[in-house]
Amino acid sequence: MTAYSPAESLHRLVKQALDSGAAASIEEAEALFRRYRLSFVVEEGAAHHPAHQMALLTGVALARRVFLGGVTVTGSLNAPLLAPLPFGDTLGAAVEALGGHTDNTIEGEVPMVSIGGDPRSRSSGFHLRTVYAGWRGGVIPAHFELKLGDGDVMPLAPMLAAGLAVSEAFFHIRGETPVAGHRPIGLSLWRPDSVNWFEDDNAPSLQFLPSRLWVIGLGHLGQAYLWALGLLPYPQPTGLEIVLQDVDLTTPSTESTSILTDGALIGAKKTRAMAAWAERRGFGTVIYERLFDASFKRQESEPAVALCGLDNALGRRALDLVGFPFVVEAGLGRGHRDFQTIRLHTLPGTRSAAEIWNRKVAYEDLTDRAAYRKLISDGALDRCGVTLLAGKAVGAPFVGSIAACLAISEVLRLLHGGTVSQLIDLDLQSLEHRTVVSQYREMGGFNPGFVTAAT
Repeated sequence: MTAYSPAESLHRLVKQALDSGAAASIEEAEALFRRYRLSFVVEEGAAHHPAHQMALLTGVALARRVFLGGVTVTGSLNAPLLAPLPFGDTLGAAVEALGGHTDNTIEGEVPMVSIGGDPRSRSSGFHLRTVYAGWRGGVIPAHFELKLGDGDVMPLAPMLAAGLAVSEAFFHIRGETPVAGHRPIGLSLWRPDSVNWFEDDNAPSLQFLPSRLWVIGLGHLGQAYLWALGLLPYPQPTGLEIVLQDVDLTTPSTESTSILTDGALIGAKKTRAMAAWAERRGFGTVIYERLFDASFKRQESEPAVALCGLDNALGRRALDLVGFPFVVEAGLGRGHRDFQTIRLHTLPGTRSAAEIWNRKVAYEDLTDRAAYRKLISDGALDRCGVTLLAGKAVGAPFVGSIAACLAISEVLRLLHGGTVSQLIDLDLQSLEHRTVVSQYREMGGFNPGFVTAAT
């Protein structure tokens, strides 16, 4: 059995408690997170609706990585699984497969998320409700009288709502964002620059889906991309071929941020594990197990659109040099103060990749934190081991999930003739203050590859 170092095994969100000083040891931080719990409620009508199932399953998959005390789901879980995900035949089976626990009773003291449905009675505790219509998704206090509209729901809207629900619940339970859970929060994936996501954004029905994609990096972001693609209504047989590129093995810490990883995959190549999942979903796959850098060159016969989930500047600086006509890149904050931030780029743009990532970022030295000093004094790690552990990123799965919704929506807007964003910069603690810069470069002149969405 492989022995993993703390740098390879520490839960990436638990690390936030170490780095912020909220916990003085790894044991104290883990005990803190084991007290965190979340519950979901899905009523009869919602349980039989694909969009609500997508929101629930995304919420459970994310929350069980954040709320280590347990995630419970109450409601009509015998409904057949209608969401296009390979997790069983019923909604309840999918919930259990994703790490949730089904229960017949609602726990009054546990933060709660209602999946869709009508307004609930006002309560003194944390209680949110997911809402979505078209390309718009978000969460509101459960008692709010708000209906976004009727019509088809683009599948990434419920995924977005679920990510925001888990994000708000986490910030609420940490007590550092008093407004979390008491505000409506959401956005339009058709018009991410729109200041009012309640209003109709005149988005089209989802007609076209990408048929060929390249995914670079298969950790936190790469797996969130695959989850998002898995929700889309691809026709059968295979409507999507994905090139999966990575060189890493799955470690215990991978599970804490990566939505498609569980304990059974630890030690496996990320490419092989994600190819197996994609193929269960019905997608075709090609594996590339080599580093991504400027020495790599895309061939004309290979996918034209790349989704980047790298966390290093060296790879990012090569993104517009290797022959991809269109690249969507998402970067996440990595420190205990900014892990909830997202910065998305599309390339080529008005600035080259080398200009965007042209300098070395100086990270805060955290080795003087009490938890790291204790590891040295206890003899658990030497100074080199502590430096390696302290330098690892803080990560939250809901951040990558929301980033994936934004990233895949860039590709979908390209296929539907919408405006592509050159830059999206946001902080989940103040989502309304985001920056969005439209892509002024003409995006035509290449064939991205598409199929017609199933109806």
